[in-house]
Amino acid sequence: MQRYIVRRVGEAILALFALSIIIFLMVRLTGDPALLMLPPDAGADALEDIRHSMGLDKPLIAQYGLFIRDYATGSFGDSLRSKTPVSDLIKDRLPNSLKLVGAAALIVLLIAIPLGVLSAVYKGTWIDTLATGFAVLGQAIPVFWLGILMIQLFTVKLGWLPSSGMGGLDHYVMPAFALGFFTVAAIQRLLRSSMLEAMDSEYIKLARIKGLSEFKVVWKHALRNSLISVITLGGIYIAILITLGILVEVVFAWPGMGRLMFQGIVFRDFPVVQAVVLISAGIVIFSSLVVDIAYAYLDPRIRLQ
Repeated sequence: MQRYIVRRVGEAILALFALSIIIFLMVRLTGDPALLMLPPDAGADALEDIRHSMGLDKPLIAQYGLFIRDYATGSFGDSLRSKTPVSDLIKDRLPNSLKLVGAAALIVLLIAIPLGVLSAVYKGTWIDTLATGFAVLGQAIPVFWLGILMIQLFTVKLGWLPSSGMGGLDHYVMPAFALGFFTVAAIQRLLRSSMLEAMDSEYIKLARIKGLSEFKVVWKHALRNSLISVITLGGIYIAILITLGILVEVVFAWPGMGRLMFQGIVFRDFPVVQAVVLISAGIVIFSSLVVDIAYAYLDPRIRLQ
């Protein structure tokens, strides 16, 4: 087991290192940030001076070395645009993103689990058809378009909910639902298939023979075993929420990591984009690592792979 954990940790570190190289090179393909900070008629000397002040005149290998040094120490360098330490920007924005992801995860659990169970129990009925259609709709609608439609309906037309910013619970409703809708559909379909398999198993038949109520058979025995497949894929769903969070935060002007990265891309703020992408990737990789280790404890066959 220890060898398996060490190997998975090593793979996670290698993945993060490879991603650091990719994102370091990719952000520099977006253009020269000095061109956005000076007027169009600025001379070559002014451009060289501002590039020198930002360290962009150094060789790429030297810039990457400084980037790794800053990342290893947790400082992430300074924003090219605001001259603020990127670590301070992250500290301000990361909690907001985690709150939004947590709210979306809660919505996913409250909607996906009942829909998945009811769809399996009433297989072939109108309830199953309605739940399946809801799942297909959730995977077909783009997140940003859903957010725009919700703003148009609940803010512009009805005036029920705020369209942007972060405040009370009413500010969470639309962005959390828009963020979680795709994941609701995925988990609902996965849980439905797991529940159908569990309902045909021998231990469920035995529970019914013993005279247990249908409620206990479904919601206690069948559901408990069906949730294993959902839990083991939790890391993937966390990754989906974090990735989609970028679009949701931009649409709803949510002051989180996704909006920070969008602003960094627009202004070619390399340190900000690099830090946000690597921190988000680190959260995803860590979540997947925890799920893999937990699954290895549940299924010893995994350790031999």
